[in-house]
Amino acid sequence: MNYTFHQLQIFLSVVKHQSITRASEAMNMSQPALSIQLKNFQNQFDIPLIEYAGKRLQVTEFGHTVAQVANNILEEAEVLQYKTKQFRNLFAGKLRISSASTGKYVIPYFLSGFMDLHPSVDLVLDVSNKTTVIKHLLANDIDFALVSVLPHDLDLEEEVLMDNRLYMVSKKASIDPRLPLLFREDGSATRKAMDYYFSDNPVYKRLVLTSNEAVKQAVIAGIGYSILPLIGIKNELQNGTLSIVQAPGLPIITRWRLVWLKKKTLSPVAQAYLDFVREHKAEIIQSQFDWYEDYQDK
Repeated sequence: MNYTFHQLQIFLSVVKHQSITRASEAMNMSQPALSIQLKNFQNQFDIPLIEYAGKRLQVTEFGHTVAQVANNILEEAEVLQYKTKQFRNLFAGKLRISSASTGKYVIPYFLSGFMDLHPSVDLVLDVSNKTTVIKHLLANDIDFALVSVLPHDLDLEEEVLMDNRLYMVSKKASIDPRLPLLFREDGSATRKAMDYYFSDNPVYKRLVLTSNEAVKQAVIAGIGYSILPLIGIKNELQNGTLSIVQAPGLPIITRWRLVWLKKKTLSPVAQAYLDFVREHKAEIIQSQFDWYEDYQDK
């Protein structure tokens, strides 16, 4: 056999997506180019790897077996790559983190110094909604998750990073009661905080949007008002396109934290990152998030 690592990656992408179109998009290839490589890979076996039921692509039982072996080969190749770097006295490996959507304003500042110290470390950072983050955590696909609210019923370790403050915001410094309250979708940490805050004061006129960015832009457009994390609206507050509205019981304060499964054995890279965060988080907060204090009493 004379397959390439690239062909293994292509075949695994086809297995994952069950579609030539989606696999080619994921691999940043044209469909014809991917199809040629897939055919070349298939030609090395006399048993079909995929078949079609009508227009639907299906992976055969043998194809799934090959996919498992292909995944093992690529993982071992990755290990070999890191071992080579280690023999060159380079600290190497892969760091995998999944962050809740608003965490994109936090986690880069807790990563940049570590990545500068260890340029041979590969970073995989996935920014998703909270539900997806928890799925990655449970599947043990990641080293750490960044969340602002601890998931229930999970046996976790945690390292608290910093406060997450949520304020009522509007286009103006007051609320027009004729406008709707803008909520995140069910399952998000911001939605959970808002549901708790308004539990004693039901709001009957509401709209639901699927990201904090969508909510923020809707508030800027004057569609309604909302409660949003301070971390994601710094520029808008400074340029005056958003205003904080004073309200009793606000801000709501949660805490950004790295969490990982208690049963998980951290890799050397993951442990080194955790040690870095513990040693440097105070100075990172002071240097990157001192502007938080400007809104301490609002």
